Amino acid sequence: MAENKTSGLFSSLLLIVVVALLWAGIHAFGLYWSGFSWQYSIADSAINNLLNAVAVLILFNALRFYQPTHRKLFYLFIWNIILAKAITVIFYWAIEFFFVEYFIPASALINSTMIFRIAYETLLLTSVTLLIWLWYNFKSQREADARKTETEKAVRDAELNNLRQQLQPHFLFNSLNSISALAGSQPEQARKMIQQLSDFLRGTLKKDEQQFSTLAHEIEHLSLYLEIEKVRFSHRLKTEIICDEKCKEMKLPSLLLQPIVENAIKFGLYDSIGDVIISIHAYCKDNYLFIEVQNPFDATTSTAQKGTGFGLSSVQRRLFLLFSRNDLLITKAEGNLFSTTIKIPQL
Repeated sequence: MAENKTSGLFSSLLLIVVVALLWAGIHAFGLYWSGFSWQYSIADSAINNLLNAVAVLILFNALRFYQPTHRKLFYLFIWNIILAKAITVIFYWAIEFFFVEYFIPASALINSTMIFRIAYETLLLTSVTLLIWLWYNFKSQREADARKTETEKAVRDAELNNLRQQLQPHFLFNSLNSISALAGSQPEQARKMIQQLSDFLRGTLKKDEQQFSTLAHEIEHLSLYLEIEKVRFSHRLKTEIICDEKCKEMKLPSLLLQPIVENAIKFGLYDSIGDVIISIHAYCKDNYLFIEVQNPFDATTSTAQKGTGFGLSSVQRRLFLLFSRNDLLITKAEGNLFSTTIKIPQL
C-alpha cells in the first residue's frame, strides 16, 4: 500500500513538472513570436513561472489549513489580485536587476504589458485557487462519506448481531425446559437432547462469526435444530426437506432459517393436537435462492396469517439491513396452509 502511494505521488509530481515545463516553453515561444529576443523570452518565462510556482505552493498550503465557505470565496479573489500584483512587481524588479541588458532595449514594450500581466496573473491564480479549493472540498467530502459509511456499517452490524443474539435465548429456554421435563421420566431422551443441544450450540457459535453460509451448511445446521424439536414434540412433529442439488452451494445469511422454521412449528403445533408436517423447499431461479417453509394452521385460532411475531419480523429486518430491500420475505395463507418464502439475491 505504501509503495502504491509513493508511486502515485511520484507520478503526480512528474506530471506537474512536465506540464510546467511545457507551459514555460509555450510562454517563451509566445514572447519570442511577439518580437522579444530569445534571451529575454527565456528569462521572462523562467522568472515568471518560478514566481507562479511559489504562489501556487503558498495557495496550496494556505487552503490546506483554511477552507472558506462559498460566501467567502470573494475574499480569495481579492487575495489573488494582491498576490498577482506582488508577483508582477517582483518580476519587473528581477528582470530589471538581473537581465538589465535585455530589459533596456525592450523596456517600453515590457512596461506596456503590465496591466495585461496583472490580469493574466489574477486569472491564473484564481483558476488554480478554485481547482485547489474544489480538490480539497472533494477530498473532505469523500472522507466524510467514508466515515459515514463506516458508522452506518458499524450500526448495521451491531443491529444484525443483536437480532441474531435475541433468537438463541428463546430457543435455549424452551429446550432446557424440555430437558428438565424429560430428566425424570425419560432420562435417555434427556441425555440425547442435551447432546443434540450441545452440537447445535457449538455450530451456532461457529456461524456467529460468518455473515453468510452455504445452503448445504444451513440445512445441516437446521437438521440439528429439528432433531431437538422432535424430541420435544415426539411423534407429532414431522419434517420434509426438499432441496435442489444445484442450489446447495448458494449463499444465504447464516442462521436465517431457524426463526422461520421455529415460527412454522409454533403456529403449526400449538393450534392443533394431531401430527403436523413442516415442509421446507429450496430452489433457485433467476440468480435468486428461494426457500419456502409451509405449516398447517387453523385460521379460526391462529394469528399466523398476519405474519406477526419476533421471528419473522427479525428475519425481515435482517434481510433489509443486508440487501436494502423489503420484498425478500413473503407470507401467504391458503386454505389450512401457511407459507413463508424468502428469496436471497446471489451477489
